[in-house]
Amino acid sequence: MTTSPHPAEPAPAADGRGAAKVVAEGVPSALRPDPHGDDGRRPVAWLHTVAPGRGVTPSVRSWCSCGRDLFAAGHRRALALIADHQQHRTACPRIAPQEGRKAA
Repeated sequence: MTTSPHPAEPAPAADGRGAAKVVAEGVPSALRPDPHGDDGRRPVAWLHTVAPGRGVTPSVRSWCSCGRDLFAAGHRRALALIADHQQHRTACPRIAPQEGRKAA
């Protein structure tokens, strides 16, 4: 008869106690994926509109990581810049996929 521990049991610590537990019983020890992980998406184009109310001039700023940075003040100019920003999002090489496009 041997006095050594069974292979499936942890060896006793030097002070005579059992091996330390890593986690509490019943708690899964496998790492879970980060629920707020990085999915690779980054902001590329922004449109900031300020329309504070009646009698105040609205303003719009459109900027993109490609270097575009435009500003417009006034109702008609702000609407024109919003439309231009939407068009830019379809044509910008940083946003729109380039596959299948005709060369200019």
